[in-house]
Parts: sequence; structure tokens; C-alpha cells
Amino acid sequence: MRRSPAPIWQGVHVLEAVMLVGGKGTRLRPLTISAPKPMLPVAGVPVTEHQIARAREAGVTRIVLGTSYRAEVFAEYFGDGEGFGVELKYVVEKVPLGTGGAIRNVVSALESGPDDPVIIFNGDVLAGLDIAALVQAWRDANADVALYLTRVEDPRAFGLVPTDSSGNVTAFLEKPQTPEEIVTDQINAGCYVFRRSLIDQIPADRPVSVERETFPQLLEAGAKVIGFVDDGYWLDLGTPLAFVQGSKDLVRGIAPSPAVPGEIGESLTLPGAQVAADATLAGGTVIGRDARVAAGAQVTGTVVFDGAQIAEDAVITDSVIGKGAVIGQRTILTGVVVGDGANIGSDNELLEGVRVFPSAVIPADAIRNSSDQS
Repeated sequence: MRRSPAPIWQGVHVLEAVMLVGGKGTRLRPLTISAPKPMLPVAGVPVTEHQIARAREAGVTRIVLGTSYRAEVFAEYFGDGEGFGVELKYVVEKVPLGTGGAIRNVVSALESGPDDPVIIFNGDVLAGLDIAALVQAWRDANADVALYLTRVEDPRAFGLVPTDSSGNVTAFLEKPQTPEEIVTDQINAGCYVFRRSLIDQIPADRPVSVERETFPQLLEAGAKVIGFVDDGYWLDLGTPLAFVQGSKDLVRGIAPSPAVPGEIGESLTLPGAQVAADATLAGGTVIGRDARVAAGAQVTGTVVFDGAQIAEDAVITDSVIGKGAVIGQRTILTGVVVGDGANIGSDNELLEGVRVFPSAVIPADAIRNSSDQS
């Protein structure tokens, strides 16, 4: 099959990608009240910046961001992409179109020829995928679509993707519940390579599920759809627990990213932050810009956003502290999400599952061993 020549951007061979970053991140509230999930800082920079950096490493030179919720913040941060080593374009999804519809919605911004590969990234996923190898597998198989697959112990919450001995996808099975339905441990891991012409064929201007409609229809039509299994790092960042885990893994080098703004280790302290000499930072903790950690505080496996303040002898574990939030003296937080600007007074104890919404105020010594939302 004759292939169209790849476009050229500033004299460089272009490998084009789409990043779907339109989700509201409802499961991550209250963090996503002020910012869309893909722009929340993970290990010091937005999730999307980590994805852009890894795509650039794999040879991607042009990226289209499919935005929706708080679309303006992406352009404000990334601009035209020059500072991040890629060319960036933006397309806004004005009404929810589903995963397939969101891909189709960016067609006007694509420049690839009909037989060129276009990589699709899900903005919710942090992965160690060998992106270049995925594209090469697509080329070697002369495939229409290549799917990144990973293996999980319990696949019931995911879409199963069984393959034959040659790596060809044989079915798409959404969220099996019975043992008989679990025919493989391979799941759709949220990254694809499409032949550009197939993106053009996705129905426009209506919601489309790529998992439930596009992929099954491609199989029925005889398209060559292959699975590429990569057993490296993979994490869906959709919950507060996973968000914290992803940040910890990036800081400690378990998850790969060239965008981490500092040395890999037990903690990461960003410019302008002040940490007392006898404070303890461990477990992949991040201290944001201009944040303060006072004497005797112990912060483990926690993401502290810019400008937050942690007072003397506070003990914070596996939590997220929002921008400008204040944590009082001797307060204990374990598995807690604190929204921007909230103030938790001294001598409180909040445990797993608590979410303190932005600007909330909890007086000193008001809560002990709480698992209720604030």
C-alpha cells in the first residue's frame, strides 16, 4: 500500500499526536474545582507536561490537545509548545462527545496524510510505555490501529482486549463481571496509534465511544487491529489515592518522565519553598513553590501544592494539600485531600477518605479520627 509522505514542521519529520485532556476529573474533586485534572501538578508539573515530554522523547513533534473543561488554562501554560520542544495546537470540545467523538473532533487540526500514524493519548494515564516501539509495531504489522495493552490482576473495572498468537485483537469486552467473562488479563491502557484516514471515518458531531463503538466496528469491517503489550509502569490517575501514588512514583523514579523538575529521590522541593532543617520529607513527597514546612513537621508521600503552609509538628501522610492551604500545629492527616485555601486548625486528626473543600475552615481541636467529608 502506498503511503503519503509525512508532513514537515520546521524541517523536521513530523510524528503527530493527539492528547485528550477534556475531562472534568469529578473523582478528584475538590482538586479539580480550580483546575482540570490534566493540569494538576504531579511531581511538580502538570500531568500533561509529563505526557508531552515523553511523547517528544519518542519523536513526536506536533501535538493537538483536545480540550473542554477550563480549556483556556492549557494555552495559558503551554502556549504554542515552543518552550516544550513541540508544536501545539488546541481544539475545544464544546459538548461532551465521548472518547471516539473527542478524537474525531480534532480532525480539523491534524496535518498527517491519510496513511500516516497518529498517536492518541488519554490524559488520565501515567505510563512507562515505549511509545516509539508502539508506533514501530503499527508500522511492522501494516496495521490500521495499534492499541497499548497492559496486564492487571483484577480486570473487572477495565475493558478486556484478547489477542491471538500473532498479536491481532480478537474482541473488545467491556468490564466483565463473571469469571467466565474474564478471558484475558490484558486491558486497554489508553494509548493508540490510528491510521489517519480511520479518524476521518469516525462519525462527527455526536457522542461516540471508541471502546464500545469504533473499535468493535473496525473489527467487524475487517480492519487490522493489533495489541501491543507493555508490562512497564501504568497508572490511571483518576482517584485521589492514585494521584498521590503517581506523584510519589515520579519523584522516586519508579514512573519515568524527563519533565520531573529536580533530582530523583525521596522528596522534591520546588523553587521558593521553605523547609525547616528539622522537618522530615520522605516517601516521594513534593513541596510546591513558595510553600512552607515548619519545624518538626513530618510529611510523607504527600503532594503539597504551591503556597501551602504546614505548621510545627504536623504529621501528614499520603495526602494532597491544595494551593495556599494551612495545616495547623500537631494536626495529623492520613489519606486526606485538602482543597485550595482551606484552613485546618491545630490538633485535629483526619483519616482516609476525608475531602476538605476549598476555603473551608476547621477550628483547632475540632475533629478526631474522622472519616467524614468536610
